[in-house]
Amino acid sequence: MATLDVRPRLIDALSVLRDRVDAARFPLPLRGAARARRNRAELLAQLDDYVIPRLRSPQAPLLAVIGGSTGAGKSTLVNSLVGRRVSEAGVLRPTTRTPVLVCHPDDLRWFAGPRVLPQLARMWVPEQDDGAEEYAAGAGLGRGEFGVRGVGGVTAGGGRGAAGAQGAGGVHGGRGAQAGRMAMAQELHDGEGEGTESASGGRGERVRGGRGEGRGAGEAGGAREGYEVYGGVGGAVDSGMLTVRIETEPALPSGLALLDAPDIDSLVARNRELAAELICAADVWVLVTTAARYADAVPWHLLRTAKEYDVTLVTVLDRVPHQIATDISGRYAELLQRAGLGHVPRFTIPELPESAGGGRGLLPATAVAALRDWLERHAQDPAARMAAAERTATGVIASMRSRLPALAGAAAAQHAAALRLAGRVEEAYERAAERVRKEVAAGEVLSGDARAHWRDHGLDGRSDELLDALTHGLTSLLTCAVEEADERSADAWRRDAAASEVALTTAAGAAGAGERLGVIVRRWRRCLEELAEEETREARAGQAGERTGSVEPEESAALLATALLGGRRARTAGENLADLLGAQSALRLCDRGSRLLATYLERALHGERERRLAPLDQLTVPLDQQAELIAALSVVQREKQREQRRDERRREEETAMAREMAMGKEGVSG
Repeated sequence: MATLDVRPRLIDALSVLRDRVDAARFPLPLRGAARARRNRAELLAQLDDYVIPRLRSPQAPLLAVIGGSTGAGKSTLVNSLVGRRVSEAGVLRPTTRTPVLVCHPDDLRWFAGPRVLPQLARMWVPEQDDGAEEYAAGAGLGRGEFGVRGVGGVTAGGGRGAAGAQGAGGVHGGRGAQAGRMAMAQELHDGEGEGTESASGGRGERVRGGRGEGRGAGEAGGAREGYEVYGGVGGAVDSGMLTVRIETEPALPSGLALLDAPDIDSLVARNRELAAELICAADVWVLVTTAARYADAVPWHLLRTAKEYDVTLVTVLDRVPHQIATDISGRYAELLQRAGLGHVPRFTIPELPESAGGGRGLLPATAVAALRDWLERHAQDPAARMAAAERTATGVIASMRSRLPALAGAAAAQHAAALRLAGRVEEAYERAAERVRKEVAAGEVLSGDARAHWRDHGLDGRSDELLDALTHGLTSLLTCAVEEADERSADAWRRDAAASEVALTTAAGAAGAGERLGVIVRRWRRCLEELAEEETREARAGQAGERTGSVEPEESAALLATALLGGRRARTAGENLADLLGAQSALRLCDRGSRLLATYLERALHGERERRLAPLDQLTVPLDQQAELIAALSVVQREKQREQRRDERRREEETAMAREMAMGKEGVSG
């Protein structure tokens, strides 16, 4: 007998793989990126909702998810299997429905916590008799609304809030002579709270919102039962949180849980996504289709996916008219055989008056007896239950051999595209830097007003006006170079489909470039003036000449700026600076000033380039996500192979032991 043992090393490897998949990002609109995002979400759902929880709890009940397309009769089927109405089906489409999980009361502990479907808050409905349901119906409340302990109003991080009240009003004919269920006020502090309710047979509850722990005890003279309502990990419980409603039914065999999922082809996108997530959490996929829609694309997509993952699958052909039952069933079986699914258990349910009840009627027990017997046998027989769960878990893990490389390939394409887009920007700014260096060396800054001020400077012109003109000229040169680089990189990005969703953000980063560049150039000027003042002070201390003693630092700064930015047009600026400070001081000052200018020019262009690259950085396309995905998959495969070899050795030992025992019995008989 194959057993699904707790496998710490395999679980650890899968946990690492799960984190790698979670870290993968596919933000650029490349071909295949949307598929990669869907595959990533599906892998996470399967690992979080099924594979890892199942490996950690192999003895947990078998979870059969009833899935299918709109109007297939899933809710009616679930209600009929349970023996009472637990799931509502809407006549109008699309219907936004809360998924319903039904289990035996002894199995509630497996589903009350976040072992499976951790992203869904739990909403538990106490058992009610017919009188309570009649009262609820008279008050305009559905079963899912009356007596439901709400999950709204819970605050996280030390806040206090009131848990949603149970249905107010008297319960007519309530269980245990219960005169009424009080609206329970529950105090929460740092996610912890204690709740009580007064009534015979009361139920203690605890609420977990985010990661906060809760405590609760039922105060009652009768039976006492604890349960939990969980919010999503890391967040407060609120009314907008997705929930799964949990019902208990003693008539359902222990070891089996049924989950009624939303329509897989719902017009509401979130319903479709939730349905897919729920199916990924199943030990057994029960696919329900109808005589009118069994050849549609949606059910066959699920069937092909089930075959790919080698999951434990059951198909139900529902609402089959008696007159054509044999013909339709035969055609469906032929289609399954062609698809390589001829071995899949197949059940046919005839069209009955109860089938058209929108989930409000129950099918006769004989109509669902075969399916119920199959589910009960696999749930109650430990060997069958383990085999079904192991097959599904092993199939999902095996499917990762093809799914993870595809995900890693998409990650590599994302990284390559991000590098390509970044390269276009960097190339454009390298050309901009080269242009600035050439134009500064050619003295292009010393033109226009700056050149006029330089000519006037020799005729008692003001040094500050010359510095102002040079500062403005350098700012204009940098601004023109940046604009040209932006145009060049934007043109390259327009020709690349990967940049369609980041181009606008990049253009927004160019706003205010002139002002930012002006600030940097003014900072350069202040540093240049401080440098000139320092050298002038040292020159005064080292020389006693009359000319040196009367020179102003601002004059030295103006001559230095002109020499650095004027090129051949300002040859006399260096000579004049040498006359003022001495040749050695002038050379030292020009050398230090040249390095300072290069630093600020690089700083200005680097800052603008990084602003253009910021949208790509925010997309968080990790450098090594491809390698990490493949490495994590390799570890999982190695651990899985080790477990398989261990299982084979165990089976061989069990076979040898059985053979020896048989031979011993034969010897005794002889």
